[in-house]
Amino acid sequence: MPATPAEPRQRAVLIVAAGRGSRAGEGAAKQYRVLAGRPVLARCISTFADRADIGPIQVVIHAGDDDAYRTTVAPFADRLREPAIGGATRQASVLAGLRALQCLAPMQVLIHDAARPFADAATISAVIAALDHHAGAIPALAIADTLKRAGVTGRIEATVSRENLHGAQTPQGFWFDAILAAHEAAAARDGFTDDASIAEWRGLDVVLVPGSARNSKITTAEDLSMAEERLLASRLLAHGDIRTGQGFDVHRFKEGDHVMLCGLRIPHDRGLEGHSDADAALHAATDALLGAIGDGDIGAHFPPSDPAWRGASSDRFLADAAARVRLRGGEIANIDVTILCERPRIGPHREEMRARLAAIAGIALGRAAVKATTTERLGFTGREEGIAVLAMATVRLPVWP
Repeated sequence: MPATPAEPRQRAVLIVAAGRGSRAGEGAAKQYRVLAGRPVLARCISTFADRADIGPIQVVIHAGDDDAYRTTVAPFADRLREPAIGGATRQASVLAGLRALQCLAPMQVLIHDAARPFADAATISAVIAALDHHAGAIPALAIADTLKRAGVTGRIEATVSRENLHGAQTPQGFWFDAILAAHEAAAARDGFTDDASIAEWRGLDVVLVPGSARNSKITTAEDLSMAEERLLASRLLAHGDIRTGQGFDVHRFKEGDHVMLCGLRIPHDRGLEGHSDADAALHAATDALLGAIGDGDIGAHFPPSDPAWRGASSDRFLADAAARVRLRGGEIANIDVTILCERPRIGPHREEMRARLAAIAGIALGRAAVKATTTERLGFTGREEGIAVLAMATVRLPVWP
């Protein structure tokens, strides 16, 4: 073990995602199953991708999984090396991943199972810290259950002492050259269930660090279901204060050649009158968000009497309201905009307007809706004197004790 601690760029992560997970039931391999809105593998990678003390990330996949893999890891593409192809066993897959990393000459490597998407920052940090003094380190939990040994018929043969017994978890950390040599030496042997067992067989100094009960492994369909329930319950506690706000705005027509709606310039034989760019859709959406968090209205934050906002692009108003939601630890669940006008026709521009609305608010496209209707030639919109917009917004805020 080198005397000098590894620098972040010299510390690689190897994620083993080549298994088939047959016990998880029918469907895609468990690492590609969606868990509370995100694939298991994506959750696993995100644990490491944002850490400043982690360098290259190497994933090992099953032959033929390339399309599923690239779709799953698209948000992390710039942090990942080209995937390595695994072997018939986990042991062979790890060796393939270590060989793929060898050209980078890392000093340390953390080997992690893709089936453990809940490894927390403290566990990873503990493994890294232990490598300053040991050739290897693994997180583990002391066995709490009474252990029974049974025969082939299921009859209990003995009660096994649980003293000093621990359940091993991942990531398991090692100095790279040592664990690569150990895996190369063990390549022709069977029976190793994790990387620490190979290191022990090779005579390496491996130490335990505290694991986490949250860092459970997904093996069966029931594990997936329980993990989903746990994530949804956690999300409800974190963002269980659900608020709804509404906004309404009207602008009269004036001379012009276009109108601004949802941040989009739409050709028309008239324009809309207003202190800013008169984007009634964004103004209504802004008020809906502000209403949901009880933070005044658009006029309180951007008063029309202030010349600074004359002719201003209204995307600044909606972006500010969205930022106010996030400053409170909240998230925007959806924004729904309904435009009332006879003309211009909204249908041809609807999807582009949705995309622009979502981009300004910083939400997924599926959380933004734009609809349009007429008032059957009734009222000021029916007489084409102006445009009215109604908006609704739902936000989730933390439940504070």
